[in-house]
Amino acid sequence: MAKEPKIRSSKPAERKTAKKEASPPQFDQGSEESKFRPRLRDLYEQQVIPALMKEFGYKNVMQVPRLERVVLNVGMGEAVQNVKLLESAVTELGMITGQKPVVTRAKKAIAGFKLRQGLPIGAKVTLRSRRMYEFFDRLVSLALPRIRDFRGVSPKAFDGRGNYTLGLKEQLIFPEIKYDEVASIHGMDITVVTTAKTNDEGKALLKHLGMPFRA
Repeated sequence: MAKEPKIRSSKPAERKTAKKEASPPQFDQGSEESKFRPRLRDLYEQQVIPALMKEFGYKNVMQVPRLERVVLNVGMGEAVQNVKLLESAVTELGMITGQKPVVTRAKKAIAGFKLRQGLPIGAKVTLRSRRMYEFFDRLVSLALPRIRDFRGVSPKAFDGRGNYTLGLKEQLIFPEIKYDEVASIHGMDITVVTTAKTNDEGKALLKHLGMPFRA
């Protein structure tokens, strides 16, 4: 007598399919971030570009100067004696910029300062694109006005090619830094690199973006 063929049940397959369909959809983590546009970038495109084209007589939009990058540099000479001060400065710089800083090291040895070649002496961050616009916006809107007796920044700190360097005496002007958690008060240099060819063009660009120059 021939045996009847076994018929496999489709229920396990159905359960597996149902389980797969019930799993939550996967989203692209970077999609929402890529859609975000800084307020200052919209201001530049909608108001600053037309204003500069009229002021300097540019005939092409590509001639209009723009922000290229912002570099923050912290020098910590005290780090030679106390490495923890540098670690604190690196953490604070990361909080201010939202980007991981790069530790800078001594290029040569200086016996008088007990400095050896390769010894960590500071930290640096280079901001571009979205983070550059966000930081510059917070700098001119929140940080600089918190300086005591602030009357504006010097209009003479350009390098002749439209780039501007601003020296700050302390990091406490940034809202991200809490006074009670600061290991040491230190300053920093902020260099705003632009595509401007002259100081006048660079100054006009930064002024339209909100940089408060002294009269």
